[in-house]
Amino acid sequence: MFILDTILPYIFGYIRPFIKWFLHVFTRLSELQRICYGARTGAPRIRQIERSLLQSKHPDIKTMIRELDEAAPYAEDRELLYFAPRAVQVISRVKRIKSNVHPDFGRLFGNCVTAIWGYKRLMHQVEELRAEAYDAANLEHEEKLLMLWQLLMPDSPLTGRISKQWQDIGFQGDDPKTDFRGMGLLGLENLLYFASHYNDAAKHVLLHSMHPTLGYTYAIVGINLTALAVNLLKSGAAKTHFYNQVAAHKQNFSTLDDFHKLYCYLFFEFDRFWMDSSPRNIMDFREVYQAFEITKLQALHNDGTIFKTNLVVESV
Repeated sequence: MFILDTILPYIFGYIRPFIKWFLHVFTRLSELQRICYGARTGAPRIRQIERSLLQSKHPDIKTMIRELDEAAPYAEDRELLYFAPRAVQVISRVKRIKSNVHPDFGRLFGNCVTAIWGYKRLMHQVEELRAEAYDAANLEHEEKLLMLWQLLMPDSPLTGRISKQWQDIGFQGDDPKTDFRGMGLLGLENLLYFASHYNDAAKHVLLHSMHPTLGYTYAIVGINLTALAVNLLKSGAAKTHFYNQVAAHKQNFSTLDDFHKLYCYLFFEFDRFWMDSSPRNIMDFREVYQAFEITKLQALHNDGTIFKTNLVVESV
């Protein structure tokens, strides 16, 4: 099996040009056109377009990809929208696609382009937040931390910035800043987004975390789930969700808000998974966490997957 897995990609890489030539002669369409017209909208189409572009050996296409890769991380929304017409122009010239003969190609291909490079920009934005350390001397960081407390514990005023009360919402000690070392400011931003945009759901999860036998450390688990969301994004597994989301919601590209919503979904679902698993105690966390990760990876292997982020609870 290992030999087949190793050899088959080389065989396919060798015969792929012949397959493309045959299909082009038979259909009178380029590979990119066949994908745009034939593949299902969302992740199936965008993934295939992405793969086809990366496999191209044409110097103009390779140059285009390199230039878009360099521009994407720091592109503003308005600039990112220019990626599509630029890519359509290059591909139409290289593949000799006439817009009057194929009027839909530019729109279909352009939608894929903005989704692909929007995802790449999102990876950069997420990594920037993850790499930014929590700084207790930064007033904005401190205000966000205090806001997290107020949103989760509105009836329990914090007695001081350094306080054992932080353990009530699942931090390890008297000062939460040390718990953000692994995920940086991103860990706090995720927790705060959950508490502010899905307050009922966040309080519902916090209440479960205080269960006398099935409880867990809310904030620490939340930071671990930030790590899971980052891994799904970086590995490309999350492309299924994000590519389907932009297609379903008619967005141009995924945003940082969309990443926060994915995180909120993961936290809400993990809480359900944890309670259903009936762990003996918090020492079972690693085992339950890994099982949960596997279920999400399996779901993302399905090209039609899009996680639902309308988190509704009947009561808190």
